[in-house]
Parts: sequence; C-alpha cells; structure tokens
Amino acid sequence: MEQSTQNSCYILFSETLDKYYVGFTTEGAIKRLEKHNTSFYGHHYTSKAKDWKIVLEIKCSTASTARKMELYIKQMKSRKFILKLLTDEEELNIFIKKFEGN
Repeated sequence: MEQSTQNSCYILFSETLDKYYVGFTTEGAIKRLEKHNTSFYGHHYTSKAKDWKIVLEIKCSTASTARKMELYIKQMKSRKFILKLLTDEEELNIFIKKFEGN
C-alpha cells in the first residue's frame, strides 16, 4: 500500500505565551501538534507551553515547498506578517502562489 505524505507548512499559537510558532511537516500538522504539546522534542521553543493550537495549515505538493514557506515566514520575523496570512485570504493566496506557482 502506498503511503501518502502530508507535506505542510503550519503556524501554531499558544495563548499562554501569546506566541506563534512556524514549522513544516511531512507527517501532518495534527501529528506534529501532538508532539509539540507533549514536549516530544525536548527542551525546545514549543516545550514552554502545552496549549499550542493549529491556526493555519498550508498543504504543499512537496516537503521542499513546505520548508521554503516555513523559512520565508521565519525570515520575516514579523507577527504582523503572520497575522496578515491568518486574516487576509487574498494575501494568503498570493503567498501560496509564490511557492506553489499555480
């Protein structure tokens, strides 16, 4: 049986920390969220809270595309940019097209 990949770039939010976290995954954002909320990754950024929620998941055609999206968002170092992606559907579509080219 062929195993499908679930490449995506995702943004998590913690109310406790009032912070966003950007990541990418090939196993699906829900599985990754479970790992973040159980400190699976040890003493890393997301281990500081247990209330992370997925606020955005962008499914991608390849892991490479998901990683590029993640790095771009992180390089922006901007909460404003993240909020724009979360609240402005047109801006989100422009962002996706930049990487997916569709």
